[in-house]
Amino acid sequence: MKGAQRLWSANQVLLAAALFLTAFANLAFFRNLATEFAATPWGLLHMISLAAVLLCATVLLLSLVSFRPVLKPVLVVLFLVSAVSAYFMDTYNVIIDRDMLVNALATNSAESGDLLTPRLFAYLGLLGLLPSLVLWRVRIRPAPLRKAMGSRLLLGGGALIMLLALALISSAFYAAFVREHKELRYYANPLTPLYSAYKLGKTRLKAGAVVVQAIGADAQIPATDIDRELVIMVLGETARADRFSLNGYERETNPELARHGVISFTSVWACGTSTAISVPCMFDIYDRDEFSSDRTEATENALDVLDRAGVRILWRDNNSDSKGVADRLAFEDFRSPALNPVCDEECRDVGMLAGLENFIDQRKDGDVLIVLHQMGSHGPAYYKRYPQEFRLFEPTCDTNQLDSCSESEIGNAYDNTILYTDHFLGRVIELLRSYDDRFETVMLYASDHGESLGESGLYLHGLPYWLAPDAQTRVPVILWFGRNYHDVDVDAVRRLRDEPLSHDNLFHTLLGLFE
Repeated sequence: MKGAQRLWSANQVLLAAALFLTAFANLAFFRNLATEFAATPWGLLHMISLAAVLLCATVLLLSLVSFRPVLKPVLVVLFLVSAVSAYFMDTYNVIIDRDMLVNALATNSAESGDLLTPRLFAYLGLLGLLPSLVLWRVRIRPAPLRKAMGSRLLLGGGALIMLLALALISSAFYAAFVREHKELRYYANPLTPLYSAYKLGKTRLKAGAVVVQAIGADAQIPATDIDRELVIMVLGETARADRFSLNGYERETNPELARHGVISFTSVWACGTSTAISVPCMFDIYDRDEFSSDRTEATENALDVLDRAGVRILWRDNNSDSKGVADRLAFEDFRSPALNPVCDEECRDVGMLAGLENFIDQRKDGDVLIVLHQMGSHGPAYYKRYPQEFRLFEPTCDTNQLDSCSESEIGNAYDNTILYTDHFLGRVIELLRSYDDRFETVMLYASDHGESLGESGLYLHGLPYWLAPDAQTRVPVILWFGRNYHDVDVDAVRRLRDEPLSHDNLFHTLLGLFE
């Protein structure tokens, strides 16, 4: 009938969707391919072959998950997932793996707000909503079930045969690609995000009801320890060791700490590249190679051991939460003016010190441990992480859209966050000094992970550990001892400042500080 809308077969719709996703949602994939292969012999042919393999794999995926009754809803979800994934991979060169999804689920609304940019909405509109609207207007030709199944098998089988043929034609190249360029595969969109979601869902379903296993059930503070310890542990956020002037950085980012004679450890390696992984790992008994979220959730941590031994513990949080570490302990949320008295554009880390004297003074005997979880240098909105009086290094990147700033502007804003952390740690030490006559006082500072600031086209954090640069895995750790803390040889500790250490040492360090 003249003027009637064209009918599409389900397979034609799938092929069109696969072509669209491959061509427009994989900029990061093709950009990284070009960086790796463009200048090599046969590089262009290898890139074309990889693009064809990605297309075939996408067709195969869609043929397995999309059937006519739910074809349109499934494709709409894929368009939206691919659009969001493409934005983060294209803009920050990050990878959407299982750990990144864990980190995303643990992100609070304030942190999520920092990630909302006009460019993100443009991606959602052009790569998500626009193809979804076009798809919804398409009329799909109905077909008998047996014919539809046969047609789908032909499509999926054809894609699989083509994929295998491409791999066999260039077997030497693909053998090397699989062995030596694993990281490039993680940029395949939407294959990697969907596989990562599957792995996360499988892990969560297996977890079920968690029974927490006690550790160190016989731990106790020796009767011979008649001195009272007061320890404040500052859990840093997104701080890089190489941006601390204490560690040799040319800018003076630690003027206050330098005056307090702290010990700064220069070669400490994080347990993970995201808060959701590193924070639980820092306090658990397992080494990084043994760490898993399930295992840690089912095992007590260093704070549980200290609590059982009689240490009074308080966790104050100006970040997202304790990632399960303080679930069985006193916890206070300082992300709003309800508790935090120092709030302007956002609530400041310094506000976590308010009222701590009352908490400490209520402890008439025994030891005290206070954990302060910073907002620190959390990106991408670095310009929000410090009050204006700490805007020393200029010009700064005053937006959360990092691709609109130069690398130096991003670095300046980030360095200002380190300067503010220095001020905060100085205030912590001043508070502890006021208790030197009543306690053996200690400050322990350790960041959870580092941050990429545009080096090699990488931003933020969260890359798989084996792929992450030192900027994301090398972190600052600082110790300060009050004048009456006599349980360690401070000079011997100072001699260890350049030795290779890691978050694995923190469990035993915390227990050791309380003997």
